[in-house]
Amino acid sequence: MAEDKGIDKEKGEDTKLKDQDSNKFNGTGNDQEKEDGREEEKKKKHNGPPGGLDQTPIPSHYVGFTLKFTFHRAKNLPMADYTTLSSDPYIAAELKTSVPKRHDKEDPIMVWRTPTVHHNTDPEWNCEWIVANVPSSGFRLKARLYDEDPNDYDDRLGNIHVNVDSIHENWEGIKEQSYSLKKRMGSKRAYLIRSCASMFNRDIHMSGEVTISVEMLGKSPAEYKGRVYTVGPCHWSQHYSPLIGRIAGTKDPEEKKSEKTVEKYDFQANQIQLQGPVPEQLYHRYVEFRPFVKGMFTGHTIRGWVLNHALHHQHSRIYSFDKKTVYGSFPSPSKEMTLKFLDLVHYDQGGRIYTYVLTLDGQWRFTETGKEFGIDLLSKHTMHSDVSIYIAWSGEFFVRRLKNKYKDPEEQETHPPADIGSGAPKDEPPKDPPYYQLVIDNDSGTYRPNAGLLPILKKFLKRNLPGMKITTLDCGADSEKMEKMKNEQRERRKEGGNRAYAQHDAGSISSSDEEAVDTVEGQGKERGKLSQLGHDIKQPEKKIVDWAEGGGKKEREKREGDDDRAVGGWG
Repeated sequence: MAEDKGIDKEKGEDTKLKDQDSNKFNGTGNDQEKEDGREEEKKKKHNGPPGGLDQTPIPSHYVGFTLKFTFHRAKNLPMADYTTLSSDPYIAAELKTSVPKRHDKEDPIMVWRTPTVHHNTDPEWNCEWIVANVPSSGFRLKARLYDEDPNDYDDRLGNIHVNVDSIHENWEGIKEQSYSLKKRMGSKRAYLIRSCASMFNRDIHMSGEVTISVEMLGKSPAEYKGRVYTVGPCHWSQHYSPLIGRIAGTKDPEEKKSEKTVEKYDFQANQIQLQGPVPEQLYHRYVEFRPFVKGMFTGHTIRGWVLNHALHHQHSRIYSFDKKTVYGSFPSPSKEMTLKFLDLVHYDQGGRIYTYVLTLDGQWRFTETGKEFGIDLLSKHTMHSDVSIYIAWSGEFFVRRLKNKYKDPEEQETHPPADIGSGAPKDEPPKDPPYYQLVIDNDSGTYRPNAGLLPILKKFLKRNLPGMKITTLDCGADSEKMEKMKNEQRERRKEGGNRAYAQHDAGSISSSDEEAVDTVEGQGKERGKLSQLGHDIKQPEKKIVDWAEGGGKKEREKREGDDDRAVGGWG
């Protein structure tokens, strides 16, 4: 009888939570719960500026379900490129549920991106996204379609909404259902091109559509209830940026000098989706170490708005995709995934040091640390996070090779600094994860991750990089050791020079980029974009730079906002 009462009590709590979910989707929920964490945070006494570790607990919620979203294909898409009468489409999806967040308006939205299919208005992706803890009150999936354009802003081709108000363990799901593309959200130019083409070819239709499936995989693990997170697959990508490579001075030594200013340079932006969930303790807010910082993250001041848009622009440019971007995926963490990570960082070659950010949903973004971001007031970690108010972790890391894969890294020679044979700099690196040590720290002034949580970060990374040895360093307590090891890396970098991992086509660098780099190098007389940004920050009232897409974007955003409110549940 006591057991029956316990079951009834649990059902009652679930019903109460479901009612709260329904109210939240309809805009009538009580906001007291999500405000409690905010009030507790305000009561904390800081020894320094506000920010850093946030210990707001995850709001209570019942266990949800794990769903697999599959983006199959699209057809009859508009033509964004008039020269080929085609497009380079990809989907950028975002998922919203009624599960409350710790800071509802400040925590980032769940997002996912498909690969790009080039020169195709009838693309096929068959790209999967597995998400855990979707509540029984359903979800709102929004899929935006874009035309990839590395030389300019990606054109919007339209978007679709998939709204489901209730799911359960026996829910049949959605099986390859087609949704009509909303034209009013797309680029007028792209639809005009398709309209003109349709006048000469009756087989060309104007009504585009996207086909999507959603499969129920069962209940999510009970120990992770209270937050929605990405399970997989573990996608990775590597984007080459000759513009940033030129600013950084990392060039291809095989490239011979010519009269043309733009040469082939090496700069790589890497992303890996780690298997979630990220440990709930890893939750950090930007630190307000300067008066302008809050405005930079919120965009509430003129100066902050300029910085915010500049950093968004820089992030999208550095982490953009083009024809030379390479990407792939793994179903789950494995030895092969660890080897791919080692390949992205070039094993232990060249003494490289990387700047990284780990997002709340487990996306690990990193580039080689250098002077390329030391422009005006722009922040490395802020750019990597895409100006996110909250992230999981940030800092720097590097990789070393061990002489003996069975011994403790602290008890043996490593490369760098020692030449231990059987690998770099003379031979090919061994393809065996236990031979490598990942040294990772919390050296980030923007978010200042709490050193006491380094063991939790280490455990999470060991789960996602099987076989690799991981060492964590506190940039405070281990500062001398950390600086010594980094100096050893830098010395090896100088000895090795700039290695030939360059993009073998400078075609993706635009004329405006070329001018910007010329200005940075002192070769041009006029201001480039980066130099002009610094000027605008100092005198924002004279010129506000539209870093997004021009006047048409504002109109499209307004239409999209109206459309979202009409659909409901998008807040």
